[in-house]
Amino acid sequence: MEGVRMVFSRLTVVTVLIPWAVQGEPAPADAMLEAVVVQGRGASAPTVPENLPASTAGVDAGLIAESVNAMTSAETLKYLPSMLVRERYIGDRNGIVATRTTGSIDSAGSIVYADGLLLSNFLGNSYSYPPRWGMVSPEEIARVDVIYGPFSALYPGNSAGGVALISTRDPERLEGHLNAQGSVQDYAIYGTDERYDSHHLSASLANRMGRGSFWLSADRLDAQGQPMSYATAALSRTSIDPEAPPPAVSGAYRDEDPTGAQRLVFGAYGIDHTVQDNLTFKLAYDLTPTLRAAYRSGLWQNDSETGAQSYLRDAAGQPFYNGKVAIDGTLYTVRGLSPGQSESLHYLHGLSLKSDTEGPWDWEAVASLYDYDEDESRSTTANAGADSGLGTRRPSGRITDMSGTGWQSLDGRGIWRSAGQPGSPHELSFGYHFDRYELASVAYATDDWLTGGRGDVQSASEGKTETHAVYLQDAWRLDPDWTLVLGLRPEYWRAFDGVNATSTASQPYASRSKTTVSPKVSLSYQLAADWLLRGSIGQAYRFPTVTELFQKISGTTSDLQNDPDLKPEQVLASEFAVEHALPGGLWRTSLFHQKREDALYTQRDVTVFPNLTSVQNVEEIQLYGIETVLELADLLIIGLDVRASVTYTHSRIKENTRNPETEGNWQPRISDWRATVLTIYRPSDAWAYALGLRYSGAQYGNLENTDTHRSFGDSSEYVFLDAKLSYFPNANWTFSAGADNLTDYAAYVYHPWPGRTFFANVKYAF
Repeated sequence: MEGVRMVFSRLTVVTVLIPWAVQGEPAPADAMLEAVVVQGRGASAPTVPENLPASTAGVDAGLIAESVNAMTSAETLKYLPSMLVRERYIGDRNGIVATRTTGSIDSAGSIVYADGLLLSNFLGNSYSYPPRWGMVSPEEIARVDVIYGPFSALYPGNSAGGVALISTRDPERLEGHLNAQGSVQDYAIYGTDERYDSHHLSASLANRMGRGSFWLSADRLDAQGQPMSYATAALSRTSIDPEAPPPAVSGAYRDEDPTGAQRLVFGAYGIDHTVQDNLTFKLAYDLTPTLRAAYRSGLWQNDSETGAQSYLRDAAGQPFYNGKVAIDGTLYTVRGLSPGQSESLHYLHGLSLKSDTEGPWDWEAVASLYDYDEDESRSTTANAGADSGLGTRRPSGRITDMSGTGWQSLDGRGIWRSAGQPGSPHELSFGYHFDRYELASVAYATDDWLTGGRGDVQSASEGKTETHAVYLQDAWRLDPDWTLVLGLRPEYWRAFDGVNATSTASQPYASRSKTTVSPKVSLSYQLAADWLLRGSIGQAYRFPTVTELFQKISGTTSDLQNDPDLKPEQVLASEFAVEHALPGGLWRTSLFHQKREDALYTQRDVTVFPNLTSVQNVEEIQLYGIETVLELADLLIIGLDVRASVTYTHSRIKENTRNPETEGNWQPRISDWRATVLTIYRPSDAWAYALGLRYSGAQYGNLENTDTHRSFGDSSEYVFLDAKLSYFPNANWTFSAGADNLTDYAAYVYHPWPGRTFFANVKYAF
């Protein structure tokens, strides 16, 4: 892929030089840089806070509809600069956000909000704790904005990677929407050659009646994913015991693992069929012309079944799933080819009160609650086939119940403008934040993994964390061209009521607390009406999550070890950005740097079985890079818009006393190069053609940097080509068809990325 890297290296130069080639006349003085974005049909302005001392990017509903094959809200971030959502298949519940400074399993390193309500799941920091995308349907999204880096005192240390702000639509009249989508993926890797279909239906009704408005929507996603994992084993030299030979089987595939070592592949598992229902209700009322109260509730329900497919066949031609086998006269042990099932019912409630006077004072109060009302998963602990049974009796298993887990948050925010209007010499933002996260996870034995009742408690993990924070941030306009933003965020964090227990023992943990202070400073200079220079420095603390501290998990293939003494992760970040408003567009280039001390990283010991995984503090990781973004409307011909971004990141582990051999290695899951190019051509109001390219370069999946071979288990580079055709015959109907990964490029984020997938969509609105 050296040629691909060279292409994107040159693309970086092109995106830097193009602005001078197309700049023409300077942008008018009233073309504020922070508001210049290339918009699509039904454009809306960015919704980021005032006086934000950081780089931003955004997309609106019109642009999403024209360019993205989105069946979930996570997909709407697909073409934002330096952003990646690890949605491995449609409906993936482990869709982690990755940014230019955080990797694809660093779920607590970035934040996602919807209408000011927290969707990020900071119960943990792994693939198991992604944002709760299911609480927002793609149909109700008005726009998505991203803030890069921890430079604003308004946000906690989880903003080190970035903050995604999802804004949903408010009706102005009676309106309704019906939406039907379908997709199909042909997938062929190893012995799996299948077609996987997904379907998405949504309906909504909304209206404004005087001072009040409501939005009611229902959404169902029925999705089938490709295999997520494969049962493998290194080539064996163990001879068969002639006195007790295991069954001889055939059908295994031979390939190389991520380190280049030879291995056998026995079958596929984690083949997920998920049915997700989402109900959303929003109610808003204007108490006065400048004071608005709003309530939002969401229900997300999921039923999931994960299947397994064995490639192995015994002498009678029957599939073999788990246990000892003989292959070409050598002994192997097959593990992991077992099914699973889960059922979830989660609720979100949010209440807000906001003033919008644009006078001396404005304020906002937001309270939210997220509750795992029901959350049960079932898995096998003995040999099981894809049909979920062995003969007439199903095997034993484990039931894991996380009901009662959840979080609450409260935010009070205010702003004071010294001259009584936006643009005052001093605009002072201040506020208070509170959150509490509660873990309740119990694993039970059961004699029938699929329908059996709860037996003895095998393990139980409980605990709480909470944070109190206040912040103060002043945007001080030193003169018409210079603005200094100073911020301070003191935080008090504590962890308490932590305990791990089994049926025979209990391990309580002592309470802990920590007080931190995070300063921020940013200086910007309006070089000209269409040029802005900005330098920002910010410190941030990411506190250990409740599961990192207290949750211990024993599984059939891996064990997770907790650590109640973890230190908070400390980030010192800086950015220098140049922004230039172009006729109908924007060019931005940012130099960024982060120093992470006591970085919280999960490390796995694969030399033992089950694999032992633990979270550890890595003393120091340093990262720097450059990101350039270009947005142009009507490029060369009227109706042709282009959005492009290129990011280069250099990341190294500087100190890791627990694993010194990793010092000097790359930070896991951070690729060297990332790029996106999205072109949209609108020959008329009725048609839109979109072609997109997504690229991610070399990266490693572990601290040891041993995975260098593109195969299952590797975090590989990828080049995905996407397309979409949209037809808008009138104001009521929309028809679209598209495809993701048109070239069927095989790539991995440890698990396989989707293959070529085709989409079709019909919408009706009134």
